[in-house]
Amino acid sequence: MKPDGRGVQSIEVGARLLDALVSEGESMMLKDLARQAGIAPAQAHAYLVSFRKQGLVEQEGQAGRYRLGPFALELGITRMRSFDPLRMATEGAINLAAETAMTVAVVTWGSFGPTVIQVHESSDQINMNTRAGTVYSLSGTASGRAFAAFMPEGLIREFIKTERREDNSGQRIGKSQFLSKTTIAEIRRNGFATIEDRPVPSLAAISAPVFDHVGQMQLAITMIGPEKILDTSVGSRFVETLLSATNALSYQLGYEAKHVRPGGVGSIAGGHHD
Repeated sequence: MKPDGRGVQSIEVGARLLDALVSEGESMMLKDLARQAGIAPAQAHAYLVSFRKQGLVEQEGQAGRYRLGPFALELGITRMRSFDPLRMATEGAINLAAETAMTVAVVTWGSFGPTVIQVHESSDQINMNTRAGTVYSLSGTASGRAFAAFMPEGLIREFIKTERREDNSGQRIGKSQFLSKTTIAEIRRNGFATIEDRPVPSLAAISAPVFDHVGQMQLAITMIGPEKILDTSVGSRFVETLLSATNALSYQLGYEAKHVRPGGVGSIAGGHHD
């Protein structure tokens, strides 16, 4: 949501210079920085002099390249300390449920695997067995598969082994299924997970990851609804709305896909998990 009211133009112009440094991710010459910010070099220099005085930017020795300064780092650290991911995820999930008329769950990684911490129901009552504290199967649910694709490979391997051993214990929602390298690659490519052989046949689900500033998956947002209504195909309005929400949350956490590879995960060995 954009802020209301008229802003200060000079601050907005200066912010374009800082944004150029953030986007580039490395030090820049004045002419390149000015060009990317869309202003004249002389104008950019005047802003940069003030930014240097405040510690927002600094110059590298004789080369004269500009980079973000120590005060910019302090701002970033303060932002991360004061930011509450769960609060933002809650707000995002509530808005998502209202916008789509679907049930939305916030899922984190717990001691026993993907664990629901919040459920925001749609206006229509859906008969499902998901509530706070529910543990999802890694390979047998959309939420689980999102974690399987974006969490560290070693961790996921061990949990899949545990899931196979405990498949009949009733501790998890969803029966373990075959999870291939191809499926994992597809989830990573699309940015979301779904599943055909669903735990509840009449319900469909879409789950997408939320990443932090170092590219680690922090949680998943899962949309659940009637299979006749909830279109889980790539490019559907439900998928696009979910991805828009999770991308916004990741951005709030400092994640920038251009510079950080999601999850840092290698391929997961396929196998039957019956």
